[in-house]
Amino acid sequence: MARWGITLPLIGVPVLEHRALVSELAGLGYTDVWSAETTGTDAFTPLALAAQWSSELRFGPAIAPVYTRGPATLAMTAATMAEVTGGRFVLGIGSSSPAIVQRWNAIPFSEPFKRTRDTLRFLKAALAGEKVTAEYDTFQVSGFKLERPPAEKVPIMLAALRPNMLRLAGREADGAITNWLAASDVAQVRGELGDSELAARIFVCPTEDADAARALGRMLISTYLTVPAYAAFHDWLGRGEALRPMHEAWAAGDRKGASKAIPDEVVDALIVHGSVDECRARVAEYQAAGVDTPIIALLPTGGDQVEQVRALAPKA
Repeated sequence: MARWGITLPLIGVPVLEHRALVSELAGLGYTDVWSAETTGTDAFTPLALAAQWSSELRFGPAIAPVYTRGPATLAMTAATMAEVTGGRFVLGIGSSSPAIVQRWNAIPFSEPFKRTRDTLRFLKAALAGEKVTAEYDTFQVSGFKLERPPAEKVPIMLAALRPNMLRLAGREADGAITNWLAASDVAQVRGELGDSELAARIFVCPTEDADAARALGRMLISTYLTVPAYAAFHDWLGRGEALRPMHEAWAAGDRKGASKAIPDEVVDALIVHGSVDECRARVAEYQAAGVDTPIIALLPTGGDQVEQVRALAPKA
């Protein structure tokens, strides 16, 4: 089936105020609700609530970091989510970033590829109901077994930006979750992943004020794409030279200069903006390019976000 996702909670909207919107989403053509975990809500609580407000949608975190919860806690959380969603849950995990893991959660951010791989392998065994005693490269587990394993398989998808993680996602997981890419980048990502499910968070700013959309886009791009993993991702995608002035200004401590140095064509490639009809068509371009599950992340414009979600729906 053609999937169409939305990131919830909406920015600035309390979790409990999403009930009416969630109950409408399936009728509008949405198939998925995905959360995010940075400095707002946690990845799981909004999904557990939303699953009680809709009996049709699929739910997933994009993503839960593999460092900030122990392996057994992640397994228990995934099993609980599978139960409260009626089996409509997919677990998105990833390494996250040094800021979230180390600076905010006081956990060393070491060997992210291996930690993600090891957590994936543990979770596959634990969620299948196995008693796990294993020594992985980055941690060891002794004698863990879920009291109530999920009745059905819980799909696990990996946050993946570059070839090694994309190949791991295609080889051992049920798909990959990516973000900060243009529709024209999808073929390159798909070439490493293979035929597994590809979900992409797409930043959508539904306004015809291009200057305002680009100003917001520049701020977000300079914040995210200076993170080493994202910088390497865009080097791999071929934007290294276009983003070099941004990186140089950022390294010199010039945050405003870094934002100003981002070319319009990069902003326009990575941030979907324009009228709601234009934005919906741009999101559809990602599907046409090979994204199985586009996940709209609505950026604030000052407009009514709930109405914008309705307008961006495939059946609008």
